[in-house]
Amino acid sequence: MSQKSGLITGLSGGSYSVKTSDSKRYNCRARGVFRQQGVSPCVGDNVIIETDNEYGYILSIETRKNSIIRPPLANIDRMVIVSSVSDPIPNKFITDKLLVIAEYKDIEPIIVITKTDIEDSRDFADTYIKSGFKVIEVSNTTGHGISILKEELKDGISVLIGNSGVGKSSLLNNLLPKLNLETGETSKKLGRGKHTTRKVELYEFGEGYIADTPGFSVVEVAQYDTILKDKLQFCFRDFSDYIDNCKFTGCSHTKEKGCAVIEAVEKGEIQTSRHNSYVALYDEAKNIKEWEIKTEA
Repeated sequence: MSQKSGLITGLSGGSYSVKTSDSKRYNCRARGVFRQQGVSPCVGDNVIIETDNEYGYILSIETRKNSIIRPPLANIDRMVIVSSVSDPIPNKFITDKLLVIAEYKDIEPIIVITKTDIEDSRDFADTYIKSGFKVIEVSNTTGHGISILKEELKDGISVLIGNSGVGKSSLLNNLLPKLNLETGETSKKLGRGKHTTRKVELYEFGEGYIADTPGFSVVEVAQYDTILKDKLQFCFRDFSDYIDNCKFTGCSHTKEKGCAVIEAVEKGEIQTSRHNSYVALYDEAKNIKEWEIKTEA
């Protein structure tokens, strides 16, 4: 048997698909030592495998630069936060929660707004453009904006994340037509889409990869990660110019007099919805202890 370095590109039924540096693919199992160490290989991991023919075993996992919990995915370069402008209507709190996680994990966020052929997306887009984020408005029906998105995703590992029904699978079908992924119509009764994504897999795209993730509800977004209140302020890039100008140390930026962040909100320099999301997330985080937080994948 020989040893090779590779990238985990898929997981199914306890078997990992590993693409090695010579572009060969192997079906691998993880050694029992990982369970003893409380570590699990995940899609996106760079690994060393021992192989014979098309089968092998994962011997070691290289140090991850980041990972997310749901689904287990490592070494992400880009988080594409997909939100529809209609059916379902955009939820700024969900968008902001995902942006916070991206910033905390040092992942470049891109906001993609779908269904722009149905309704005007400018107000929603402006909120995030003014907050310093890259926003791409697309239509899965007409193809508007798809070429711009393709250019952004041409290398590295990108992950598509979004609320159920926003059109992630349709977007992937536009990016990678050969996939022909199943798509789900939005449930009018429940106000959310059907979950059409069942597994995590890296799809080759240009010089990089794209990963899809299962859709989620408002409640389920909390499963992605938890950030302690003292670190939260640094995950809002639009606060960065004001944090050090508050009148006292340890300002929570929620309601204090003399808070430079609040003053910036009042002047329109920080978007009100962004600050509202910060306060809501701060209220969630202030009672969480560090030992209560789940470890990374």
